[in-house]
Amino acid sequence: MTTPSSSDPSSANASFSDPSSSDAAGKPVLLVLDTEPSPRLGRLTGRVRVAYADDSTLAALLPSADALLVWDFASHAVRRAWPGTGPRPRWVHTASAGVDHLMCPELAESDTLVTNARGVFDQPIAEYVAALVLAMAKDLPRTWELQQAREWRHRESGRIAGTRACVVGSGPIGRAIERTLGALGITTALVGRTARDGVRGPEELDRLIARSDWVVSAAPLTEETYGMFDARRLGLMQPSARFVNVGRGQLVVEDALARALSERWIAGAALDVFEHEPLGPDSPLWEVPGLIVSPHMSGDTVGWRDELGRQFVELYELWEAGEPLPNVVDKRRGYVPGH
Repeated sequence: MTTPSSSDPSSANASFSDPSSSDAAGKPVLLVLDTEPSPRLGRLTGRVRVAYADDSTLAALLPSADALLVWDFASHAVRRAWPGTGPRPRWVHTASAGVDHLMCPELAESDTLVTNARGVFDQPIAEYVAALVLAMAKDLPRTWELQQAREWRHRESGRIAGTRACVVGSGPIGRAIERTLGALGITTALVGRTARDGVRGPEELDRLIARSDWVVSAAPLTEETYGMFDARRLGLMQPSARFVNVGRGQLVVEDALARALSERWIAGAALDVFEHEPLGPDSPLWEVPGLIVSPHMSGDTVGWRDELGRQFVELYELWEAGEPLPNVVDKRRGYVPGH
């Protein structure tokens, strides 16, 4: 299959016929909101008619598509282009765990099915969080700085086993973080939207934050979670505690976190997601003391795109056969409900 370059929108239209004109075989039309490298569709090759769109062409192509794969999960084009009435894809799949970049009232109110990439990023993100916890406890950033300065300075580092963590977000990613931190000897409390077996309710969040050595944000972005880590909640944390956000950037009031670190309300923090991405070179966050900045990479291990492609192919075959799909998003809540 010839894949057009996402940097040349005209090439998408040149390589594939207009999906509004069905071919003789009557193949379903799969529209891909694309970014390089394009997805590998494996077994679907030749079975579907594939059209590629970018931000500028998505609105025109959406009404003629049977299914939409949001491969460019950094784009907000779906929110802007989704048709309020008339023809629309019957199924939208996003190659990401979060769905806030595509949800809009028109999509939420439609009968279109929405699925996400739940399951692909769970353990990689948990491992990344564990790496950050180890790095901060053992003061590895400072060790690297001293090595570059060729300075031999003996220091003491913290122990991890026996400390306590609060993980906010009880989905598969949060549960994987809980298991991984538990393997390091950290007593971990998991907080979710509602209390259930093994999950604390939001009414316990403040108390748990106040007693934790590690506070990890892994919640979806909803109206309830937007800005939940503000000056008040950061002020509840112990001076020796550290904060990690691998959820969504908008969960954290970044100015409040910068102040908490600069004034030493807390001992350190790590952000892998930000309110505005990519983080600009003039952002003050780069120079906040005690803050580790990474470019939204916690779930991106070697081969992750291929895994996302395989997952979509499996879901497509279920959808094509009329079988129930896993990973169905509750469009009102903005995430896949737990069991």
